[in-house]
Amino acid sequence: MIDQAFILGAGLGTRLRPLTNHLPKPLVPLFHRSLAVRAMDACAAAGIKRFAINTHHLHEAWITASEPRPDTVMQGGNGIPAEHRTLGGHAVSLFHEPDLLDTGGGLSNIHEWCRSKPLLVHNGDIFTTLPLLELIAAHESSRWPVTLALRSGGPAPHIAFDARSHTVTDIRNKLGHAEGSHTFSGVYCVDPDFLASIPPHEVISVIPSFLELAAAGGLGAVVLDDGVWLDLGDRASYLAAHQSLNLPSPIHPDAELSPTARIEQCVISAGSVIGDHASLRNCVIWPAQQIAPYATLESCIVCSGRPVSGRHHNEDL
Repeated sequence: MIDQAFILGAGLGTRLRPLTNHLPKPLVPLFHRSLAVRAMDACAAAGIKRFAINTHHLHEAWITASEPRPDTVMQGGNGIPAEHRTLGGHAVSLFHEPDLLDTGGGLSNIHEWCRSKPLLVHNGDIFTTLPLLELIAAHESSRWPVTLALRSGGPAPHIAFDARSHTVTDIRNKLGHAEGSHTFSGVYCVDPDFLASIPPHEVISVIPSFLELAAAGGLGAVVLDDGVWLDLGDRASYLAAHQSLNLPSPIHPDAELSPTARIEQCVISAGSVIGDHASLRNCVIWPAQQIAPYATLESCIVCSGRPVSGRHHNEDL
């Protein structure tokens, strides 16, 4: 049974700026819990016990968000020791990348940490309730070195999938075999031999290695259409998720709301203060923010820590 997972956390989050000027994208909160922690929660429910996360942009935010724990010192492939922390109740090893290694280089960098055992890989900028146990079972029962979790259709159907052989035959038609039919979920399982095949100490995407497997008929896949799957990589999708998801406690119990404030379809995080007669509609308020009396906000994300007053529409503040 696969019991370890790698959360991809090192991206720059350019599509989600200016939110990612304050936090790395996987630490951006979704209903008071970061995307990375929600990914680890889902993995833990599927039996995952060990976690690694690669970091680059705003690495210090990962340290602030977590607690230290004693552990054996372990070097990443870049020679920098992993930092062993506790994040959201999960034990995690942080592998810092001073120079961004891309998706393949990040995997190669944690090769030693994997202990020659299979691994589940989970993008850090998605929210999902996919049946991960089905993905794990499909991988463990197959002969594939990699098994991708796919969605039928979806917003980016770049993956050509052969339902008879349960393999991927092409990606973005790079091999000239087929146009895409399915969307890659950003979640997959890999065997240690696959990690060993990625050139070490290089800045490299994992896609060329996927394409090599696909060309040889060896890139496995399983279609998982059950559950929620949301790519939260840009502002519109992030804001929409707070309107469409029915997650607990939109208003955190440690938020302070004036009884005269008008709140409609908002998520308000711990430590935030909403002043007298403020009016908020379809907004996301990060922790410890201050909304001044009589402020009017619609479709705004408040994240900077600066007090907000006046009228604002569709702004990041």
